[in-house]
Amino acid sequence: MTGVQTCALPIWLRPDSLAKIQTINDILAEYQAAGYDLSIRQLYYQLVARGYIENTQKSYKRTADLVNNARLAGLIDWDMIADRGRETVTPSTWDSPGEIIRQAANQFRLDPWQDQDSYLEVMVEKQALEGVLIPVCDQWGVRFTANKGYSSSSALYEAAKRLAATKAGKACYILYLGDHDPSGLDMTRDIKERLTMFSKGPVTVERLALNYEQVLELKPPENPAKETDSRYKDYLQKYGEASWELDAIEPRELARLVTEAIKSKITDPQAWNETQDLQAAMTAQILTIAKQLG
Repeated sequence: MTGVQTCALPIWLRPDSLAKIQTINDILAEYQAAGYDLSIRQLYYQLVARGYIENTQKSYKRTADLVNNARLAGLIDWDMIADRGRETVTPSTWDSPGEIIRQAANQFRLDPWQDQDSYLEVMVEKQALEGVLIPVCDQWGVRFTANKGYSSSSALYEAAKRLAATKAGKACYILYLGDHDPSGLDMTRDIKERLTMFSKGPVTVERLALNYEQVLELKPPENPAKETDSRYKDYLQKYGEASWELDAIEPRELARLVTEAIKSKITDPQAWNETQDLQAAMTAQILTIAKQLG
């Protein structure tokens, strides 16, 4: 078999595999330049959307195997692929008091929503999208939760306590993103019902994605809906046999959707800007203390 043996591990790869690896590296570099680290699933859907591979389970497995072999062979940078389900917890250490204070300055935040008439959180069905949405939520001071499917009662109970603790008169919003499949659509209903029950007050759950109108507009790769899902019959009558994953949506489009939805909930732009100015001034004070400590 014709192939190339690399210096990392003795893995032989055919010329067509090497060409696909180059395409993968180009896609990963494109998104890293925009500030995104793709998961294997997101990378797979980018290859499908661009016409390089078919959208089948066998094709997904081949792509995952190829990426794994290419990483072992030193042809794909390990840091270019995100694996958010297996992160370790590292204790923090510091070289000096000044260093920890400088770090504190970087983390110092005032609540920009304190003087707004709305409170909101972002929830997403899949943990794999953390790398796309956490930076957006962090920028706008919004709490983010990856539910990993149907949210647990404990997580929704804690969320309801946060909603109940907000200032009286504030409108409470959950901005939600999930798959367009029988269970993914039902999760919106489930979140609203359980949050309303726990918080004993009105909660608005806005489904930002994936909606059928977006499917028609964006035309993401489709998958067969699971016939074993208890909600399949109702789904079949409304949407047919196809389903669509949130991962298939271009990450920049997801970031745009969430950004625009968050910005629409700012009721007092002047108060928002004043909070940002005050935060910048306080951060400068902290950095001055850090400088004095060396």
